[in-house]
Amino acid sequence: MERTCLAIILAAGESTRMKSAMSKVLHPVAGRPMISHVVEALASASISDVALVVGRDAEAVSAAASTGSVTVTSFLQKERLGTGHAVLAAREAIARGYDDVLVVFGDTPLITAAPLKEARDGLAAGNDVVVIGFQTPDPTGYGRLIVEDGTLVAIREHKDATEEERRITYCNGGLMAIDGRRALDLLDRIGNANAKGEYYLTDLVEIVRSLGGRAIAVEAPEEELTGCNTRAELAYIERLWQQRRRHEMMLAGVSMIAPETVFLSWDTELAQDVLVEPHVVFGPGVRVESGAIIHAFSHVEGAHVGAGATVGPFARLRPGADLGPKSKVGNFCEVKKAEIGAGAKVNHLTYIGDAFVGAGSNIGAGTITCNYDGVNKHLTRIGANAFVGSNSSLVAPVTIGDGALVASGSVITHDVPADAVAFGRARQEIKPGRAPVLRERYEAEKTAKKKVKAAD
Repeated sequence: MERTCLAIILAAGESTRMKSAMSKVLHPVAGRPMISHVVEALASASISDVALVVGRDAEAVSAAASTGSVTVTSFLQKERLGTGHAVLAAREAIARGYDDVLVVFGDTPLITAAPLKEARDGLAAGNDVVVIGFQTPDPTGYGRLIVEDGTLVAIREHKDATEEERRITYCNGGLMAIDGRRALDLLDRIGNANAKGEYYLTDLVEIVRSLGGRAIAVEAPEEELTGCNTRAELAYIERLWQQRRRHEMMLAGVSMIAPETVFLSWDTELAQDVLVEPHVVFGPGVRVESGAIIHAFSHVEGAHVGAGATVGPFARLRPGADLGPKSKVGNFCEVKKAEIGAGAKVNHLTYIGDAFVGAGSNIGAGTITCNYDGVNKHLTRIGANAFVGSNSSLVAPVTIGDGALVASGSVITHDVPADAVAFGRARQEIKPGRAPVLRERYEAEKTAKKKVKAAD
């Protein structure tokens, strides 16, 4: 039978060193509150029950933690009397009776499922307490894990360690797994006979040994246990997260010319054979299909880029942008809440918002959809294989029919029928059926030029 587990997330700190108006666990990493990353790691470790210990910004923290398939119950910690005291704020949840109790922190967004599973495996093997630690070349300031013959004997704080103990590079990461059947008894035995009068979770190691139990340590990568207390540490965590995710994507078949200049969001999806040029930023909600190219200095958020499409350089895709296969949004263009059909081109210095552009259409440089009348947004609909000349303004709501041509510099205020030519300068003119004639003339001229060139 699968073992049951309660994860307790400690997230009640005052966050004073962040110098912020909100709790530190709400600060984003890759566009997502850091506590949400912690919950995701728990879900990946098949843990579905979470006791969230909150203090400052309790409602907002609870909302940020309520993601996915995890059931989160919040417990308010009214006093700050150490980690042992914080864990017991969730006494009601612990008392429900779980095989495993796992204690984690809300400000360690780089944690993954692997060390959490390993800690639980340690309990399943018959140990009473499992501490997650890390190796570091510079252990100064960290509590040392003193291990003898595979058993964790004690956690010694740096200030209390002997010179020999200070040379130990195996350090306490703070995360801990406890035998759920003994958890409340062990936690209630933690005292506060120390300089600060606080209850320290680390005392559990010596408590369990004094009762004839066994504690061990398991090792996690140092970066996974990196906590956040300041804005500088937040930036460092962001850098580590980005490095890790870029590496994962490149191993999965995404090409990045200068990966250190590409910034991803927690939910960015880049398919195999996508190419990302330097200095690209992906906001939340982006999906890019195979073979697409995101050129340099582009910003993409809340958008879908179809297979083989190209974006940029210097393009901005805002939420609701949906680019069809082999379409193009070129340099200094902005697309918002608009569908760009297969093979359509929005090449230069153009704004397309609240719009539909049909397959194969070409939108000339400097064109804008005038979608906002000061009160409401309106739709511009451009049919398939239409051509809109440079510096045109399409005043929504308006429809440009399939195959229609709009002359450069036009201001279009009325619908343009299919295959019509529209001149909207001093006044708009419609010439029904002229578009096919002009196309035939253009193709004849192009063929004649090719013959002359071949004769030369």
